[in-house]
Formats: sequence, C-alpha cells, structure tokens
Amino acid sequence: MTFRVPEVETGTRPELAEQEGRILKARGRVSALYKILINSPAICDGWEQMLSAVRNKSSLNAAIREMIILRVAVLNGASYEFEAHIPHAQKAGMADAKIEALKKPAIDSEFSDLEQAILSATDTLTKDVKLTDAQFDRLRPHFNPGELVEVMATIGAYNMVSRFLIAMNIVGKH
Repeated sequence: MTFRVPEVETGTRPELAEQEGRILKARGRVSALYKILINSPAICDGWEQMLSAVRNKSSLNAAIREMIILRVAVLNGASYEFEAHIPHAQKAGMADAKIEALKKPAIDSEFSDLEQAILSATDTLTKDVKLTDAQFDRLRPHFNPGELVEVMATIGAYNMVSRFLIAMNIVGKH
C-alpha cells in the first residue's frame, strides 16, 4: 500500500529545514508520519506541539500513557501506531504480556482496577465517543483534575493520530 500523498524527503526543501531540525531534535528522526505531515507545515507544527505536550510534558505515568496509546491503536486498527509505541511501553515498564493483552477484544483481570477503568474509558471514547458519568467517576479517585484532562487528551489525541495514519495509508513498520 502506498501513501496517499508523497513523503517530503528530509533536506530536500530548504524552507522546511528549521522545522525538520526541530522534529529531528525532539524525536531523533523524521518518521514517515512527519514526512507526510510536513506537506502542510502549519499542521505539522501544530501536531508536533500538541503531541509533544501529550507525550513529553504530561504528568501521567508513562506506562499509563503508553497503555492508552496502544489500546487506541488496537481499537482503530492502526498497526503503525501500535508498533511505534511498543518500545515506549516497554521502556515505561509495561510487560510484554500486558502489551499483548491489549490486543484482546475485552479487557480482563490481567489489568489492575485502575488500568481497567482507564481502558474502559479508552474503549468507550474510541468506539462510542461519549463517556458515561459512571466511567468518569471511576477515574476521579485516582487522578487530580489536571491528570484527568491529560488522560482524556491522550485518548483524544491518539485517536486523531491513528485516524490520520489510516487515512494516509501509513501502516506497518514504523
């Protein structure tokens, strides 16, 4: 499968050099995702700012954040996103068995009560968009208001990522 728009190869457009440099500094490389996004420099810039805030400036535990990202990827069928985040989840201390368990249709006892509450919210927001008060209330005792914003923003942001990846045919190996 080919991408729906061409990749902009790093270093081929002088007017993008500064932006490519920021991406390279922040991420260590300019991935296929960013080579597609940079076709629209303004969108790429806003994307990088938003996703950097979600991934690198959030106070959420890294394992929780990566669990959310992996689950969203599974639910949306975004293999590129899933594969790209496995190393981050492992670095955050998530066991391979839990990573694999995220691929199951239903979440089970492999996950703690808190993880189940987060995954329930992730599943509902990804599939049905609207979270129930009861689901939100399961999260309240575990997070302060800022962290609740970060949980919901992570779910929403990575739904955007996976849907963009799929729309642009960015699949498979990252």
